[in-house]
Amino acid sequence: MTKTTKRTTGAAGTDPILSTRALNRATLDRQLLLRRSPLSVMAAVEHLVGLQAQEVKPPYYALAARLDGFTPEKLSGPLADRAAVRIVTLRSTIHLHTADDTLTLRPLVQPARDREVNLFRKGLVGVDLGRLAVIARDLVEAEPRTMKQLREALSAEWPDADPQSLAVAARCTLPLVQVTPRGLWGRSAQVALTTVEHWLGRPAEPAASPDAAVLRYLAAFGPASVRDMQTWSGLTRMRAAFERLRPQLLTFRDESGVELFDLPDAPRPDPETPAPPRFLPEFDNLLLSHADRTRVIPPANRGRTWQANTFYCPLLVDGFLAGVWRILGDALVIEPFVELSKQQRADVLEEGERMLRVLHSEDSYDIRFGTVIP
Repeated sequence: MTKTTKRTTGAAGTDPILSTRALNRATLDRQLLLRRSPLSVMAAVEHLVGLQAQEVKPPYYALAARLDGFTPEKLSGPLADRAAVRIVTLRSTIHLHTADDTLTLRPLVQPARDREVNLFRKGLVGVDLGRLAVIARDLVEAEPRTMKQLREALSAEWPDADPQSLAVAARCTLPLVQVTPRGLWGRSAQVALTTVEHWLGRPAEPAASPDAAVLRYLAAFGPASVRDMQTWSGLTRMRAAFERLRPQLLTFRDESGVELFDLPDAPRPDPETPAPPRFLPEFDNLLLSHADRTRVIPPANRGRTWQANTFYCPLLVDGFLAGVWRILGDALVIEPFVELSKQQRADVLEEGERMLRVLHSEDSYDIRFGTVIP
């Protein structure tokens, strides 16, 4: 456990202070990134409360970095069997969840989806959203539909409305999942949608409680603040849930004095615990699930994983964002933000070779270090 001898005083009371490095190691441990975990794919997806899945490949790279013995088939199988699904949930983005989590998490974040619809109100003048939901449900449950097909069918009902707004409203009001083969490793398919109830053959379930969501968030991303949890979930007004849970939680402060909550028995490793290099996919939740991201992203490297509309995959060295990587042609290209030591380069090279063996064993790739990005 982390030794926290420094104490706050005055209004902050006597909460122990966790350094940025202590927060980094705690978060990496819960994210299964300090050491590869023996968990099954489904157990890991459940523990992590889902994986970012804006594109097909990121969940596979995310699990390859975290799990011992992972192969792409171990995720494609549950997706094909409908034990896992891809759906818009947290932060209005596509996530891959277990089927059980999908049925409770999507209702939990529905208020955020309702707010999203409000952004498109100008294109929905005269549209009865209740009727739209009924018509859209009938359409996608008759057969999976693409967003283009939804736009065309709904525009026939509301010719004066904006077609894109109609399709977005359907996606927000209904729990629409991306059906396979979309999402399967090595397969290519358009995004086609149906309702989660139709896809899973199960009725909707009550929403997970805010308190339960807080506990699961802390288990996967803590220690964390109220704002951190709201950033992760896209929900607002979560302070009340934290206050209800306060008697059963520990409290800390970060180096800026922000109050952090945590589970009493959650791991908080020594800040000097070694953190091996990790190749993560673009949009990995490790980098997106806190209001204050300095526990993973040094201030000097903020915003360096994207340029214009291009998003790069992050490379962690010593637990922090230290560069980006991409597969370019027949090469894995690694572009660090700083000069790496000889040992760091060797460790990064070894991790890169492992990632290629796990996910690209059928192809031959060179590995090269690009120019240090200033």
